Amino acid sequence: MLPTAYRRNQDWLPSLFNAFWDDDFAGLTPAKQFASPAVNVVENDKDYQIELAAPGMTKEDFKVRLENNDELVVALEKKHENKEEKKRNYLRREFSYASYQQTFIIPEEVEVEGISAAMNDGVLTITLPKKEQVVKTPASRQIEIG
Repeated sequence: MLPTAYRRNQDWLPSLFNAFWDDDFAGLTPAKQFASPAVNVVENDKDYQIELAAPGMTKEDFKVRLENNDELVVALEKKHENKEEKKRNYLRREFSYASYQQTFIIPEEVEVEGISAAMNDGVLTITLPKKEQVVKTPASRQIEIG
């Protein structure tokens, strides 16, 4: 079924394809809006923070896991279904799907057991605490001259 405007136009086929591939056609679907989240990596005195900006995503959309004790894997999967009507006789129905995965190599000075993540206002923040640095004072001793 074609929109009425396209049926009246004799060369509707090229117009329909141009409109379909144009970003303004019926608004962007979430899959077209989403390419990959913007990432910031910040180093503080006591930790590293990885910030992923993903507006419209929820904490349920993300999976964060540790592999081999030195790889932090962040994955995102968003399935979106837009129904205008719940009946079987749909006038229009759209599905979209977005996925993303990125691996970060964790520095040796990170305490892997203390890694945490929080989602706030469309930003996923992963905190990687640094191990406490034990500063050894050089041992001094008197050496006898024999």
